Amino acid sequence: MKNALYVLLGVMAGFVLAGTLVFVSRAPSGEPIVLEPAPTEAPIAVHVIGAVPRPGLYEFSKGARVQDAIDAAGGLLASANANAMNLAALLEDGQQLDVPYGDGQSPDTSTSVDLPGTNETSQGDTADTTSAELININTASLEELDTLPGIGPTTAQKIIDYRDANGPFSVIEDIQNVSGIGPATFENIKDLITV
Repeated sequence: MKNALYVLLGVMAGFVLAGTLVFVSRAPSGEPIVLEPAPTEAPIAVHVIGAVPRPGLYEFSKGARVQDAIDAAGGLLASANANAMNLAALLEDGQQLDVPYGDGQSPDTSTSVDLPGTNETSQGDTADTTSAELININTASLEELDTLPGIGPTTAQKIIDYRDANGPFSVIEDIQNVSGIGPATFENIKDLITV
């Protein structure tokens, strides 16, 4: 009787072990879990024009504001009318942001520079108008230098540090001695600066 009990227990243990092996070794049911990357929204594109030093097409993440677009375009020109726009407004994809000029200002009158072959001002006041509206790189503040195309706050500070260390610039070409201002940048600003 004892042997029959052992045999019965052995058979039962065998069934339990076999059931466990079948359960563990069977293929999982259902679809496998696939981890997908987190969805990221495509950037929005905004065309910035008007009273900024570097107009152009800029990309921003969704939720960017008008102030972000102005900062990307180099800030406001001295002739801009910042009070005419809502700097906290949200930007939209495909938007053209036109930064307005102040009263009596326009892109044509913000800097009066005579181009060769044109005669837009009278002979008597050409020199006075041109020199009055150009930025003097020997006396300009950081904010004024920052309005020049291709010159950001860091480069504007380098210009101020250079003139503090070396004295005033003798000719406008000397600005190329400042680290970060090469021939391409000089070509963009040479008609906007004076000494």
